[in-house]
Order: sequence, then structure tokens, then C-alpha cells
Amino acid sequence: MSFTQYRVVLTGVLNPGVTQEQAIEAIAQLFNTQPERVSQAFTQAPIAIKKDVDLPTAQRIQNALSQSGVMVDIQTMEGEAVSSGQPQDVSIKGDQQTSKGSDELQRYDMPGLQFSIEGRPDYAFLTVQLPKNETLKVEASAMATMDTHIVMKTKIKGGLGRLLTSESLFINEFTAENGPGEIGIAPGTPGDLAHVHLNNETIYLQNSAFVASSSSVITETKWQGLAKGFFSGESLFLIRCSGNGDLWFNTYGGIIMLDVDGDYVVDTGNIVAFTEGLDYDITKVGGYKSLFFSGEGFVCRFKGKGKVWIQTRNVGAFLHWVEPFRPVESSSSDD
Repeated sequence: MSFTQYRVVLTGVLNPGVTQEQAIEAIAQLFNTQPERVSQAFTQAPIAIKKDVDLPTAQRIQNALSQSGVMVDIQTMEGEAVSSGQPQDVSIKGDQQTSKGSDELQRYDMPGLQFSIEGRPDYAFLTVQLPKNETLKVEASAMATMDTHIVMKTKIKGGLGRLLTSESLFINEFTAENGPGEIGIAPGTPGDLAHVHLNNETIYLQNSAFVASSSSVITETKWQGLAKGFFSGESLFLIRCSGNGDLWFNTYGGIIMLDVDGDYVVDTGNIVAFTEGLDYDITKVGGYKSLFFSGEGFVCRFKGKGKVWIQTRNVGAFLHWVEPFRPVESSSSDD
């Protein structure tokens, strides 16, 4: 005897009076997951967030999500529509939300690896759940904890390019052999972590931003050119991350994602990442007098349509601030 299985599809359509930010937060609480994962699912909607369930389970998930402010459809696994969610006059009230996640809701099928981020935004710490035989690429020296059956291998990534960036020359690969495992990752700088699930997409990272990625994500260095590299005061290379899978990157300070449509200017020291399709040029923010006396330097002028991630603190500005407080050993001469 065979039973019909169903899938629950997130449509991305919101109930009246509900913002996407409210829906994302409510769904994240309902599924006990990170808002970044729900946000990524919204960008890929319509997307199946639960598969291979019976009809009563699919209906319970549909009802719970409708109270979170978003419309969901129920379909057969072949894509035949069974039930379409209808807009309801539902407003979300934060902690007063009454729907609670059942066991069925906890086992969601959003794309990517299961993970959590703690200690944000000041000292973000990443924990990733690795399925059996799954491999995670991690920036060298970033691993903090792991299960004993996770095996590490070190590989050279980017060759001479990685060496010239002043980055670690090696990326470690961690594989959960003989069973699923957990790995904890602590970036070197104090600040936040961002997660993106790439779907045949490309993101460029500043040379110090890469933290970890799925083994299916291709990481390589991209030459900026002498003009852009030398005059920006930053690295001559960017890290190009492309393909399909999870990508995590870190910041110094908090992180803000900006939607760019047209022209936008960002100080080079505050850039963390940006999506492919954005053109950029490095220019002075003012004249040479401004460059030396205003405290401002070079900026990146983005053009096009895409996303830019910036950090709320600038390493160069911080070093300039602490310089007067740096103890200096006085020299003495014998009479």
C-alpha cells in the first residue's frame, strides 16, 4: 500500500498588515532557527520548506505559518496543488504569538546545513551540524570545538594569491566520518557573523572575511589590479565565493546589509562583501588635502544592482585611535 506524500511551499506572500521582517522573525522562532535562514528562503520563494509529510502534518504546518503572517501552499510531491493559503487579517505581536513549534515543525527542510550563531553581535560564535560524511571548509585556526570523530585535513587554497593577501595560506577541511557531528568556529576578530546560502551565485569577500563554507562552494582569489589594490589601502586580492551551498563570513564590529540600486559609496575599510554584478571603482573622497588631514581616505563607488555588506567598525580607524595610548619605552643614556 502506498501513501501520498505532500510538501509545504513558502510562497513569499504576506498577510495584510505584516511586514517581511515580522514574518521572518516569527517563522524563525516557530522553527527554532536563525532569521538569516528564513530570510534566504524568502529570497528563493516559492520554495518547499517541508517535504514528504502526510496531509494532516502539512495542514498543521500551513496553519501555524499562516499565523506567522505568511501564505503557504500544500502540494503533492509532484507539484500538484492541494491547498492554497489565503490572506488573513493577522497581525503578529512578538512574544504574544500563540503558535508553538511542534516536533513536525522543528524538522524543517530549508536549504543548507543546520547551524546556530551565539554571542552576536560582539563575539559571534558559529556552531554547525555536519551530516555523516559531509565536509566543511574552515579558515585556518578558526576551529574552536568539534566532536572526536570529525577528521581534519589541511589544503592550500589560492596559492601565491592567498600568500600575498597576508591571509592564512591554508583552509582546513573538516569531515564528519562514521556519523554526524558538531563543530564550533570562532573567528579571529571581535564582531558579527553573516550567513548566505548561495544558489548558483557569487559573492566577493574582503581578504580577512572568510570564515567557513560548504565543500561545494568554490573559494578562489581575484586580482583587483594595482590601481584598485594599492590605492585602496586594502588587499590586492578579494576572495571569490561561488556555486551552491552555505557561506559564512565575519566582520569587525556589527554587520549591515545594504541593497544597492544605482550608485553607492562605502569607505574601503568598512566593506565586508558584495554580490557579483556590482561594478566598483576606488576613488578619493576629496582632494589630497582631505586625504591627509580630514581623517578620510579612499572610498569604493559601487554601481549597479546588488547587495553590499558593511562592518560598523574600521580596523584602520581603531588603530589610529589607540596610537596615542600606546606605551612608548623611553630611551636613557648613561652619564
